[in-house]
Amino acid sequence: MAKGRKRARGERAGLSRARVLDAALALADRDGLAALSMRRLGAELGVEAMTLYHYVPNKDALLDGLVERVFEQAAPLTADGGRWRAALEEYAASLRQTLLRHPGVLPLAMSRPALSPQTLDAVEHGLRMLRDAGFPLGRALDVLNSLTVFAVGHTAVEAATARADEQGAPGSAAYLAQLDTGRFPLLAEAGRGGHGTDDAARFRHAVRALLAGFDAAPR
Repeated sequence: MAKGRKRARGERAGLSRARVLDAALALADRDGLAALSMRRLGAELGVEAMTLYHYVPNKDALLDGLVERVFEQAAPLTADGGRWRAALEEYAASLRQTLLRHPGVLPLAMSRPALSPQTLDAVEHGLRMLRDAGFPLGRALDVLNSLTVFAVGHTAVEAATARADEQGAPGSAAYLAQLDTGRFPLLAEAGRGGHGTDDAARFRHAVRALLAGFDAAPR
């Protein structure tokens, strides 16, 4: 950029709130949340940091927007009441996959509620689906909250243990395989045979068990 030449304003640079959030998401995925700043994000987009405040008023709003953007990528909670379990299974699997694609946002998803109008729209659709299936409002909220919290928590642990597995750290399959077979025969067998190491299968079984429990509980 030539000396003295001002960077393009957001509108002329083709910016939008969605583009700003997507660039922030890519930056967090690549370099981690610690590297995310308005100045760094502006440099990524080719504008002054102050330009970004037109789209996100402060750093907290930017972080909230990242959580919103990730949840927006999950499967929509729209189905008739007769398909509520299938729809929620699809939503949970999609949320897990999205979070695994954006591990930089996992700490935010665990600590910041997704309360933008867009994410609240998704919750509203999910509540309507469950009400149509016969759930009272309080129980419907319990279902959505429990499923989302489980999906986020499981994925956060999954991402952390994946690093442990790569390094053979305590708790990894390689670690279990080396345990004393006299004292820990089943754990050692699990480690050697890779039993219980399929994260996707474990997640799917747990989601189905959770939803089956809600389905069987008195309404």
